[in-house]
Amino acid sequence: MIKVLHFYKTYYPDTFGGIEQVIFQLAEGSKNSEIETTVLSLTPGDTDLNATIASHKAFRIHAEFSLASSPFSLRALSLFKKLANEADIIHYHFPWPFMDVLHFICKINKPTVVSYHSDIVRQKNLLKIYTPLMHKFMSSVDKIVATSPNYVETSPTLKKYIDKVDVIPIGINQAGYELPDPAALDSWRARLPERFFLFVGTLRYYKGLHILLEANKKKDYPIVIVGSGPIQDELKLQVDALGLQNIIFLGALDDVDKIALLHLSYAMVFPSHLRSEAFGISLLEGAMFSKPLISSEIGTGTSWINIHQETGIVVPPSDPEALAIALETLWENPALATTYGDRAYKRYREHFTGEKMVSAYQCLYKSLIK
Repeated sequence: MIKVLHFYKTYYPDTFGGIEQVIFQLAEGSKNSEIETTVLSLTPGDTDLNATIASHKAFRIHAEFSLASSPFSLRALSLFKKLANEADIIHYHFPWPFMDVLHFICKINKPTVVSYHSDIVRQKNLLKIYTPLMHKFMSSVDKIVATSPNYVETSPTLKKYIDKVDVIPIGINQAGYELPDPAALDSWRARLPERFFLFVGTLRYYKGLHILLEANKKKDYPIVIVGSGPIQDELKLQVDALGLQNIIFLGALDDVDKIALLHLSYAMVFPSHLRSEAFGISLLEGAMFSKPLISSEIGTGTSWINIHQETGIVVPPSDPEALAIALETLWENPALATTYGDRAYKRYREHFTGEKMVSAYQCLYKSLIK
C-alpha cells in the first residue's frame, strides 16, 4: 500500500475549484488500487476539522491569516509533519508559498511530487520576494507535473526544471456527469432560450468576461453565465451600460443544474485572457458534452483542449472583435458547430478522461517508491 498525502491551501467542502477537483478525483480514482490518500488543507472556518470525504481522509486546519490570496497557519506545522511522516509520498499543489516553507521547516525527505497548476501571474512584486524560495523548493522535489505541453513550452519556471517535468493532463470522469431526470431538463428549457452560449466558472479578473460582453454588444446573442465571484457586480453594470438584453446570470449552481445546462447549451465560451487560467476544466466539460468550444490563445492548457478549427475556435486574447466573429461563426453555422462538438468529444476520450489521469499518476507514484 502506497500512502499519499496531498497538501493544498483549500479543499472540499470549503471550495470546489479545479485543483480541488483534481485532488478529489485522484483520491477517489485510486481507492480500489494499492494507494491510500489523505488530504491536508487550510480552512477559513474557526475550528479545525477532520472528516472522511467520500472514501478518503481530509484534515483541515484553521487559517490564521492570509496574504495575497495565500492562507497561512503556524498551527498546521505539527499536523503536516505528522502526516508527512506517515506518508510514502508527499503530493504538493503549486502555487502556495506557505507549502514551500513547511516543506523545508519539516525537512521532508520523502519522495515528492508537485502538480504545477499555474505560474504566479498577478502578484509580480511579491513574486520577486518569493522567487528564491520557489526555486529552492522546485529544485528539491523529485517530480513536477504540468497539465499540458503548452504550459511547459510557455512557462519560464517549468523550463528551468525540464528534466524533472512530466505532463499529465487533467481528466474528468463522464460517469460523474449523469443527466438529471427529464422533468429537471424541461424546467430549464422553459427558463432559457432554445439556443445559448454557456460560460461556467468563478467570476474573476482573468476570465475575460468583460471582453465577452464587449464582443456581444452588436449581436446580443443569448449567453448564460454560471458562477459567482468578486467581479459579478461590475459585470452586471457593464451589461446595463452596453444595453444587453440576453445575458443571464445564474450564480453558483449545484452539479445537477450545471450538468443540465451543459447538456442544453449550444456551445461553450471560455474567454480567459491571462495565464492565470492554466487549464480550463469548464472547457473540458463542454468537450465531454460534445459542445463546440470558443477560447483564447494564452499559451496554456485551454489550447491543448480546444484545437483551432478542429474542436472549435481559438481567438487572440483581449480581442472583442475576433471573439465576436467566433460567436457569429458558430451561431450561423449549426452544422459546423456540430462537427466541432463531435471532434471535441473524441479529443476528450483520447486525452482527458479521469481514468487516464489517475492511471498516469499511479504510475508516477510507483516509480518514486524505491
